[in-house]
Amino acid sequence: MSSQSFDIVMPSLGADMRDGTLTEWMVAEGDHVNKGDSIAVIETSKGAIEMESYHSGTISKILVQPVISLPVGSILASIEADTIEADTLPTAEPVMAPPDIPQSETSQPEIPEPLSPQAYVSEASISGPNVSEPSISGPIMAQPAPSEIRILASPAARTQARQHDLNLASIVGSGPMGAILLRDLDTAHQVVSGYNVEPTASAQQTAVPAAMATAAGPSTQSVENTASRDSRDNRDPAAMRAAIAAAMEKSKREIPHYYLSLDVDLTRTQQWLNEQNAGRDPEHRLLLPALLLKAIAAVLPNFPSLNGYFQNGEFKPEKAVHIGTVISLREGGLMVPAIHDVSRLSVDDTMLALRDISNRSRTGRLRSSELTDATITLTSIGERGSDSVFGVIYPPQVAILGAGRLRKTLQVRTDDKGYNQIAICDTMTVTLSADHRVSDGIQGAKFLHALSQQLQKPEQL
Repeated sequence: MSSQSFDIVMPSLGADMRDGTLTEWMVAEGDHVNKGDSIAVIETSKGAIEMESYHSGTISKILVQPVISLPVGSILASIEADTIEADTLPTAEPVMAPPDIPQSETSQPEIPEPLSPQAYVSEASISGPNVSEPSISGPIMAQPAPSEIRILASPAARTQARQHDLNLASIVGSGPMGAILLRDLDTAHQVVSGYNVEPTASAQQTAVPAAMATAAGPSTQSVENTASRDSRDNRDPAAMRAAIAAAMEKSKREIPHYYLSLDVDLTRTQQWLNEQNAGRDPEHRLLLPALLLKAIAAVLPNFPSLNGYFQNGEFKPEKAVHIGTVISLREGGLMVPAIHDVSRLSVDDTMLALRDISNRSRTGRLRSSELTDATITLTSIGERGSDSVFGVIYPPQVAILGAGRLRKTLQVRTDDKGYNQIAICDTMTVTLSADHRVSDGIQGAKFLHALSQQLQKPEQL
């Protein structure tokens, strides 16, 4: 039996997130937490996100106090994990690694000593990335340091440098005390843009870049206390739009999309919904999106090439079905939180979960796992006037589904006697955008057909 200390770091909540603002600690030194408990609040351009613990244990030290903006990978605190079996200890870096950091499976990376809180405050007091001292204005080349001199670098930067055979001694960092940060490697164009992720066995570390949840910007300037303010007031529409654009640009640049669509007859489904909602109060009524989510979860296990992550040049399917749902914010922009284990939920529970994440997305209070766990995404245009919508895949996911508005169409049906008849039907166009590195059009077409068949049998959901 043995125990281990883990660093708690600023998490990455998107492929393009570089900084986050710690606005509140929800725990204190000496508190015991369980894996998945919320321990801090991180402010992003989309609002306040509750950061969850990846381990069960006792908070041993808090190094940084709110309110402060820090780069992804910065050490915030440490946790003494509960005693566990030695042979179950992870071989990867024992930190709450941000999703955009690949981890070694063969050796334990070196972990630098945590920088002091004063060092973090020193970094946070810098007015921005363009400071007067040329030595920290960006990553520049320097003479290699002697081997006996310790090179200060964040765990993220060390991991990335090792993955790409970079010499940290040749880079001058922009962090506190000259520490090399992840952004220094990126800005120097020494690391490929967009970081592939290796998902860990822990569901809390499933590395899905939730591109819609990014930090407000690269500045590490300390900000005033905003923990008590509604996070909706802190959303920067320009920063949010830039984050969306960056994520979608990355997707279209790296993922070879293919697109399919199918018109689905939902006449029977609508009739079933009307029957189920008869006598229900408005707040308890079922809506079509809940049935869409349930149908996707029911069919997806038969098409594993659409559910999972493409990382480090290979596809890794996921057994669990966590469906990201695109939520449109009233003030503009999007959030894409995931509903976990949809296949295990009833239709009513799925509807409750959908209402819950919709409300919390618009008030800006989501959990970090809800922004990083989705294995596939559904975007719905609702009743906004468009018959169809083709989504852009959120890397490292490999598929996204789109649902157009429900509309009346004329369709040819075959009756029991084999005669064709024209009928007025409730029709929805369902689309699939998928990754050609993982699946082909024939697989996507079979999936859409199976989804159509399932949606027409709502009583089985």
